[in-house]
Amino acid sequence: MTVIYVLGGVVALLVLIALWLKGENLSKYDEDRPVDFECDPDAPHIVAINKVIYETFEVPAKGKKGGEPVLGKRARFDQAGLDGTFSATFTPLSIESDNAPAMSGEWVTHKNSDPNKRILYIHGGAFTVGSAISHRAITSKLSKLTGASVCAINYRLMPENPRLAGIEDCITAYKWILDNGPNGAAPVEKLCVSGDSAGGNLTLRVIQWARDNNVRAADCAVPLSPLADSTCSGQTIKANMASDHMLRPLIGHVVGMWQPLLLWGTWAQTKHAPSSPVISPIFGDLSNLPPTLIHASSTEILFDDACRYVVKAKRAGSDARLQSWSHMPHVWQIFDPVLPEAEHSIKEIAEFMKTHGF
Repeated sequence: MTVIYVLGGVVALLVLIALWLKGENLSKYDEDRPVDFECDPDAPHIVAINKVIYETFEVPAKGKKGGEPVLGKRARFDQAGLDGTFSATFTPLSIESDNAPAMSGEWVTHKNSDPNKRILYIHGGAFTVGSAISHRAITSKLSKLTGASVCAINYRLMPENPRLAGIEDCITAYKWILDNGPNGAAPVEKLCVSGDSAGGNLTLRVIQWARDNNVRAADCAVPLSPLADSTCSGQTIKANMASDHMLRPLIGHVVGMWQPLLLWGTWAQTKHAPSSPVISPIFGDLSNLPPTLIHASSTEILFDDACRYVVKAKRAGSDARLQSWSHMPHVWQIFDPVLPEAEHSIKEIAEFMKTHGF
């Protein structure tokens, strides 16, 4: 009988811990909304890009426990940027910090780029892969269409660094870009923070940090397909698993696990509850934030993250909006110029930024 009581107590304790880690029920931010831009899944260019994604992400992950090894993914991500043809100029940069190694990155500019109107761009890659080089398709087009100078950074990645190290680097870069442009030291005139996927998560974290620490706010923010909820509670995590050909092989083995195990694992890895605003911005105070535009695909697993974040932010009084495309891959903007929808997305971003002084 004593053993039964002990086991019952252990189970009850585990359940209570899981409930604490999970945080508030985010389903209260679920609202029906139409997709803004319907795309034909049978269009030749969409079929072609899905084939490329399958061969690039699904095939290398097959037969490997936990997916493809991280070093292989990093090399392939960067090679895509190295193989691309871009009209931008890429100038290496280095950001010094008292508490961390110097951070590398690059300024991405065009002839029409204003050095005092800047975009801090934070790349995605599940916090483990990606770089300023791998995301040149996005940063080059952003610079061209917005007329801003783009600062793309290489924050510290997991698993060799803790997740919080990447957050610290993004905050360091945010403070640095306020006083430094592509031509050297100069105060920023207009600032946008943008990032995709994991970089979208970091974007949302940085703008909350700036508000909470009375640091100059960005004039606007543009997260692309952001991870906003590290508890992975959105219905589209499972509902869109089959249609998300990019994220399924990258993180499907993680987000598809039993949720209490996912919660405990995230807690152990990050030393923060999965519902902490530090790693899950949607659980934070979303009032008094910069105007925010989120782009996401209705067929990707993180779609609910985008929808719920915007609903909560609007209810908190912040200026937030979502534009969605159907049948687009996760972070489809990186497939410019193969996908016309990529340039369409960035043109919408440029119009949004124009209304905020760019």
